[in-house]
Amino acid sequence: MAEADPITLALVQNRLDQIAKQMGWVMIRTSRSPIFNQSHDFSCFITDAEGMLVSQADGIPIHTGGGGFAVRALLETFAGRILEDDVFLLNDPYVAGGNHLPDWVVARPVFAEGRLIAFACNRAHQSDIGGGAAGTYNPQATEIFHEGIRLPPLKLVEQGSTRDDLWQLLMINSRCPELLDGDLRAMLGATRVGVEELRKVVDDFGLVATVALFGEILDYADRRLRAAILELPDGVYRAEERYDNDCFSAMRVDLRLTLTKSADRITVDFTGTAPQIRGFKNSSLANTYSAVYAGIASFFDSDLPRNEGTFRSVSIVAPRGTVVNAVAPAPLTMCTVFPAHEIMHMIWWALGQADPKRSIAGWGKNVFPVTSGRDAENVTWVMYNWGGNSGAGAVAGRDGFNQMGPMITLGGLVIPNMETYEQLYPITVHRHELRPDGGGPGHHRGGTGVEFEVDIKGAAEYSFRGEGTTRPTGLGVEAGRAGAIGEVRVAGADRASWSPDPYCLKELGPVRLTIRSPGGGGFGNPFDRPVELVVRDVQDGLVSRAAAESDYGVVLEGDDYGVDNAATERLRREKCSGS
Repeated sequence: MAEADPITLALVQNRLDQIAKQMGWVMIRTSRSPIFNQSHDFSCFITDAEGMLVSQADGIPIHTGGGGFAVRALLETFAGRILEDDVFLLNDPYVAGGNHLPDWVVARPVFAEGRLIAFACNRAHQSDIGGGAAGTYNPQATEIFHEGIRLPPLKLVEQGSTRDDLWQLLMINSRCPELLDGDLRAMLGATRVGVEELRKVVDDFGLVATVALFGEILDYADRRLRAAILELPDGVYRAEERYDNDCFSAMRVDLRLTLTKSADRITVDFTGTAPQIRGFKNSSLANTYSAVYAGIASFFDSDLPRNEGTFRSVSIVAPRGTVVNAVAPAPLTMCTVFPAHEIMHMIWWALGQADPKRSIAGWGKNVFPVTSGRDAENVTWVMYNWGGNSGAGAVAGRDGFNQMGPMITLGGLVIPNMETYEQLYPITVHRHELRPDGGGPGHHRGGTGVEFEVDIKGAAEYSFRGEGTTRPTGLGVEAGRAGAIGEVRVAGADRASWSPDPYCLKELGPVRLTIRSPGGGGFGNPFDRPVELVVRDVQDGLVSRAAAESDYGVVLEGDDYGVDNAATERLRREKCSGS
């Protein structure tokens, strides 16, 4: 058939994206867990019959970018045995194309006129899947068997009939079976809606045309990224990141990236990255690919298509047995945050050497723990302390967001309302406010981070994950400076406070938890920041008077925020000359 015209192609791509979003709306409205209906820690996506991602409009990039790995794994496992009204479930990063164990994928095949044409999928982070710590993050894990139940590609529903034996097996392996039961039903319902809507696309365009349009959507995305790559100068660009521990001991763990741009292709090579570590900050291959894709897609124009065709021009070298491509039985659960965060940083900083005007400053690495306990009826609750999320890095044209969900979600994960949290959990939030002098100084200031203070009223378990507590992690670019370091403090009944190790599992009584989250990095020379913006930040309590003078060269006089223009001009001149 003839190639579709651009208008039809755009209409179908937008319609697929709308279907993915509609599946997400079903999840929000029908799921049980606050991690879903308050924070949107799930993603809905669509693949073609071969498992190639054609739409990932709903959710968070670290989930969806590697979604094709999961569908292709089930296609291989069930070759010739995929039937209408089947539904598949998987999570394992070693045998099922998963990113990490808590993210379960429900994939529902779409048939039209007896032919498999697509899959409607949902990847969602479950509240608890067993393992050594409630809430899925076990910082004591040294192998994947400590992290929860492992699921190869499975048929959860066979030709419309749910496998009750498998359902029961899943429920008894969770500390939160009531939540898991409701959430799995929401995932099934969301993908059913996806199937129904995709069949309507076939009704409108015809079977042959719809399948062809899937291919053309991927081809168009491929052309778009190639065109963007061509605008960059050919060259070899390098970037580095690191951990400061292996979750058990202080040590330097290097991550290295060499990005080679040649004509309309990019090669991302992680050769030189450290061997896999003892703790759970190793990455699965699907997660590494997803982080690379997220870094590349977010560097270029926002209207770049987001599907697997976009990245045909990207080759990835991830040596086996390293932090970015661990081999079994290495633990992996932290991988969707770390090293995904580091991988995206390295992509941004390597590409920023090729096109400095698009440089992206580092985001502060998160430090908040996961808290879990039991209520009066002995039912387990799991609370993510999302209120302690970090500040984002600045870019050309705007300051960093003062607080955002984890960087790897790029705003897709929502920080929940604290009043709602107080209704759901045995807590009282005392402070959730922007952090003074937290943002990295720059022509565009980094996001400030927050000061978050909460009382947890009963005994609870804490999974501490303080990657951003050992040094500044939101690094500046183009002469911008780093954001503030993070800090976590715990105080018991005697109000004597202490700082936990960056990674540890603690059982504590009632405590006050205080988080000063890391700030994002600044973009550009801070002494070029418009004086009126510095004054505004001082008025808003985001920058102190002392920092206005020392970091931005702005001298204020009196209590009315008046500027001493002569002193400011002199100080800025001295700062810029290095005298």
